[in-house]
Amino acid sequence: MHALEVKDLQVAYDKKAVLEHVNLTIPKGSLTAIVGPNGAGKSTLMKAILGMLKRSSGHISVLGKPYSPKNRNVGYVPQRGSVDWDFPTNSLDVILMGRYAHIGWFKRPSKQDVTLAKEALQKLGMEAYANRQIRQLSGGQQQRVFLARALVQDADVYLMDEPFVGVDAKTENAIIDLLRELQQKGKTVIVVHHDLQTVPEYFDHTLLLNRTVIANGPTELVFTKDLLQKTYGGALAFFTAPDDRISG
Repeated sequence: MHALEVKDLQVAYDKKAVLEHVNLTIPKGSLTAIVGPNGAGKSTLMKAILGMLKRSSGHISVLGKPYSPKNRNVGYVPQRGSVDWDFPTNSLDVILMGRYAHIGWFKRPSKQDVTLAKEALQKLGMEAYANRQIRQLSGGQQQRVFLARALVQDADVYLMDEPFVGVDAKTENAIIDLLRELQQKGKTVIVVHHDLQTVPEYFDHTLLLNRTVIANGPTELVFTKDLLQKTYGGALAFFTAPDDRISG
């Protein structure tokens, strides 16, 4: 069973195609990078999968079943820049939002829900900021709060849109440790990622995207000079390793 399957997905803005004939499968239990140039449709793909954008055509299935926005088996971490950080709430309350799929929007969180949220804060080194307003946090701290929110959702498949952007080295290490822990638990993590240098280190599966799928498969097979050149065209500058894989 695939964690995610996309068939003939097409998305257009103002009748201009942004994604065309996207077909892909993501294996269950993988740590997958979605890689491509600016404007390739990476975030659009993620939002279309989640039903946040209207599709011109296409079918999405998660763990063998048609995807529904009500499916609590899917967790989502948006781009930090797309969040209204002036919303008057603290870190703990943001994390508890990840439990609403389990408890319902009109019920109060239980003691167990609060305990899970505090444990997630601790796991990401944010326990001292539980009552801090999110607008008062640094960029890296805000990102950790949103990762903690996804963690308490206890989903089977996680979609994360550029979680490493704008964070310091400490936060980046905390994020990759969390992603690996989720993978060890059998979860599937799909990440829009921009740093080519860390792809072979962080991810075992890679999707190369430029409006359509250029390549999709194990990182050691997909992350090659020829396929990256095909994905990025003249916009890519790199050094190559002797085995023709990207080294930096």
